Amino acid sequence: MDQMAALELRSVDLQSPRNNKEHHTQEMGLKRLIVRRGQSFVLQLHFNRSFHFGKDYLTFVAETGPAPMELLGTRATFSLTQARKGNVWSASDFTTDTNSLLVSFFTPASAVIGPYTLKIEISQGQGHSVAHPVGTFILLFNPWNAEDEVYLPSEILLQEYIMMDYGFVYKGHERFITAWPWNYGQFEEDIIDICFEILDKSLYFLENPSKDYSQRNDPVYVCRVVSAMINSNDDSGVLQGNWGEDYSRGVSPLEWNGSVAILRQWSARGKQPVKFGQCWVFAAVMCTVMRCLGVPTRVVSNFRSAHNMDGNLTIDTYFDQNAEMLPIQKRDKIWNFHVWNECWMIRKDLPPGYNGWQVLDPTPQQTSNGLFCCGPASVKAVREGEVHLPYDTPFVYAEVNADEVIWLFRNGQAQEILVHNTSSIGKEISTKMVGSDQRQNITGSYKYPEGSPEERSVFMKASRKMLSPRRASSPFLDLLGSRGSQDQPAQLQLHLAKTPEWGHDLMLKLHARRVPDRVHPRGPIRLVVRFSAQALLHQGDTREPLWRQTVHLDLDFGEEIQWPLLLPYENYRNKLTDEKLIRVSGIAKVEDTGRSMLVLKDISLEPPHLSIEVSKRAEVGKALRVHITLTNTLTVALSNCMMVLEGSGLIDGQIYNNIGTLVAGHTIQIQLDLYPIKTGPRQLQVLISSNEIKEIKGYKDIFVAASRAS
Repeated sequence: MDQMAALELRSVDLQSPRNNKEHHTQEMGLKRLIVRRGQSFVLQLHFNRSFHFGKDYLTFVAETGPAPMELLGTRATFSLTQARKGNVWSASDFTTDTNSLLVSFFTPASAVIGPYTLKIEISQGQGHSVAHPVGTFILLFNPWNAEDEVYLPSEILLQEYIMMDYGFVYKGHERFITAWPWNYGQFEEDIIDICFEILDKSLYFLENPSKDYSQRNDPVYVCRVVSAMINSNDDSGVLQGNWGEDYSRGVSPLEWNGSVAILRQWSARGKQPVKFGQCWVFAAVMCTVMRCLGVPTRVVSNFRSAHNMDGNLTIDTYFDQNAEMLPIQKRDKIWNFHVWNECWMIRKDLPPGYNGWQVLDPTPQQTSNGLFCCGPASVKAVREGEVHLPYDTPFVYAEVNADEVIWLFRNGQAQEILVHNTSSIGKEISTKMVGSDQRQNITGSYKYPEGSPEERSVFMKASRKMLSPRRASSPFLDLLGSRGSQDQPAQLQLHLAKTPEWGHDLMLKLHARRVPDRVHPRGPIRLVVRFSAQALLHQGDTREPLWRQTVHLDLDFGEEIQWPLLLPYENYRNKLTDEKLIRVSGIAKVEDTGRSMLVLKDISLEPPHLSIEVSKRAEVGKALRVHITLTNTLTVALSNCMMVLEGSGLIDGQIYNNIGTLVAGHTIQIQLDLYPIKTGPRQLQVLISSNEIKEIKGYKDIFVAASRAS
């Protein structure tokens, strides 16, 4: 019998459209192979002759990283077999057709993620082998697979936390929560490559590339690396933070609409940090990266978030007797809101019971093992006060549970505790509701109900672990315990008389009611109430007072008084930050006892509202007319107005439109045509910024149908 010609590989069909669809990666494109670990995919190999199993021997080599090694899990060698053997790299279940071979490839659910090259070595019997390149593919985490550590057993949740490429970031203040539309855009064609560029720029990779790659099978490790790389405090990270008010050397954090422009700019400009970000930008960009890599991720906002650097579980704030909130010298602060991520994974490094959502915070606040990153901290561990469990659980616990102590500062020292709040921190913890544009309150997953026996018990357990025995029984804590319960002769509240709008006078009412106390069981009292209004900054600091007023009140027993207060627009016109928040404080002094009482009201000023309408059914490739309407409800003109439109699947990149000046009381109507690119649910984000107001935002949900044959 004549000897068969040597088997030669002529061409390969990676079957990308079919494989990507089966692996839920078709949104990233169909031109190249992108698959998820723990799930088989098929390739078609074309040879110079028909393949004979048992005579022709095929060995495949898959490699990733700079120096692939089997020992490190970055190189796998496996031969063609008739059936797959367990959770290992394999090529099996093949079918032959003339000169082609259809092979099923399988990657273990614990494989290293990343870009791979695949080679084939062909031999006949004991003869020498010839190697041919087969092609390249990208391997991702697989939350659809029960063997993967990021497995999420709900298709509805997977559609939200992996496949949804837009969403909302919640900002503002606990009583004025604003939903900010955000374009995550994790399936834009180049984003997957940028995600791996981020991993390859980390300090872990630069120190030891082979070791770094070998750990990329572990979602805990990858999340920590990404958390450190989104900020640029230690490395060539994606974003540079800026909590000042001068953004002239970059883009204001308020003017970003989504992650795609940020990631593309970082990649295109030599991996130089993009200017500028704050917490919601850091978290939204991390959400894009983690969803792209295949880890279920959501963005979470914590209102009145404690930034507790000394770990004593109390945040001190100081007011003087004129009701002015004093500059905070310590690094401990209460942020109006703080935004982080939750990633879903199994925690094999923790005792049983702490799987599921894990907090990851890419905003640079404090170092963790020497780098500015935070997490993963198990949400369950935070709720149960298990602050000894890694990573950074004490810091996250304090963010949602610390106590607030407000002091009256006189003669150069703190003299009197005005308020000791055990429940004012960690409010309205929010994320986007699954399958809806509504907000979901998830505070209950972080802590037991405020004031409940379980909540206080957990607080005491965490305190014992976080505070040394000496500090746990300090005179300061004893003082807190004794002063918090002292009663007051009046109840004071500040209310808004009408909706606060930027550009208008603010109308408030002081509601005062006389109640019995030990010193004045029934008699009248006289109060001197000094008011102060200050611009409130995002990180909890304030500026110089922009308005003051003093009110004298005589209150008889059982009497209630409503006293009107007017804060004119001219007082705050040029005094606020871009966040448009004002803190109105009042300190009431009881004349005959000298005791003081505090009343506070934080006010968020409403910007004008955008209206967005689309004319008809949206279809891929067909013109879609969009109508955008903005009325300037202010008493001043909006100057230098710039409009930016964004929306993955609707627009490639961004559309800019210079609108110019919008006179007070006037309405502008803009019409433009979009040509949708992808089918399915999409979101159009619109931002109009001006010199006066940086953030007038709107969005429109649009369902795009496939194009009908004409």
